[in-house]
Amino acid sequence: MTTSTFPELGFYTLPGHTKTPADMLDEVRYAEKLGIGSAWISERFDVKEAAVLAGAAGAVTNDIFICTGATNLNTRHPIATAGMATTASRLTNGRFALGVARGIGVRFDCWGVPKVKNRHISDFADMMRTLWKGERVMGYDGPLGNFPYLHITDWIDEDIPLLFGAYGPKSLEFAGGVFDGVFLSTFFSDAAVEKAVGLVKKGAEKAGRDPDSVKVWTVVATVCEPDEETWLRSIVARMATYLQATDIGNLLIKINDWDMDVLEKFRANETVANMLGGIDSVATLDQLKEIQTLIPDHWYPAAVGDAPTCAQRWVDQFNAGADGVIIHASTPKDFEPVLNAYEKIRPAERFAGRTNRPG
Repeated sequence: MTTSTFPELGFYTLPGHTKTPADMLDEVRYAEKLGIGSAWISERFDVKEAAVLAGAAGAVTNDIFICTGATNLNTRHPIATAGMATTASRLTNGRFALGVARGIGVRFDCWGVPKVKNRHISDFADMMRTLWKGERVMGYDGPLGNFPYLHITDWIDEDIPLLFGAYGPKSLEFAGGVFDGVFLSTFFSDAAVEKAVGLVKKGAEKAGRDPDSVKVWTVVATVCEPDEETWLRSIVARMATYLQATDIGNLLIKINDWDMDVLEKFRANETVANMLGGIDSVATLDQLKEIQTLIPDHWYPAAVGDAPTCAQRWVDQFNAGADGVIIHASTPKDFEPVLNAYEKIRPAERFAGRTNRPG
């Protein structure tokens, strides 16, 4: 298993909205050159379909781990998801991790897809691990569906990290008992990261697992010396889009112990309420300037400022207990100055012996 210069760091490729997914090819190659340990793919069903992007990212890199972060576990047939993962694993010589999440309930209502409960998630994890070992799933009749017989092939035997995107306290503890790693949302304060790590480790212990074996990744929106438009599009629009989504927004407020009344006033604002689509995809700059006034300053626990300031925010999240930091909102070329500053204050002894494997 490969070890890059910074195995504890990942980055989100194609951060936010894009119309040009081919940009990812240069991003992952540049990140690998910088020594970043993992590239994470956040799926959107426009031009950011995770399986296609994972294959492309794997084909143009040699060392960096490719992680879906996240895809849904209920929008593909389980055999298709299992086959996607084994294909990506073989394509990359074992550099692929499957990250899944519960998803957004209102979208599933629109798509006619059942919402995901914990019983779906645990059965899914068991099923993937069984299929990846070349074993058979026979006579399954449960929350995932009715499957008389599932099998990939006898010669498959893949050790694929399985990770879960969790936000709320119950999900975090649950994930610690089931998954190899957990990744959080953007905009977790240091206190929220500490709380989340404790819940994941607690869940692992209750399940009889080694809590240190479950890696917890935090996500830090990072913009180095931004101008106003970059600040609005990379930070304000991102936070506003999370708050706009009922499930994610509510959980983000809860884990950070923020004021729910502020969130309700935000959603009641006429501009927000009438937004036809995700705010980070469709809002104008003037709309973002208005939306900025609705969000308290302390709701942006991001890495913003000069390079040393941003680098310290990464270290702050490690000090809060995170095992890894996923850089969001910037491309590798954008965050390269921060990486140079981070190298000077990096707690290197903490990551001795780490590989790029995220879970």
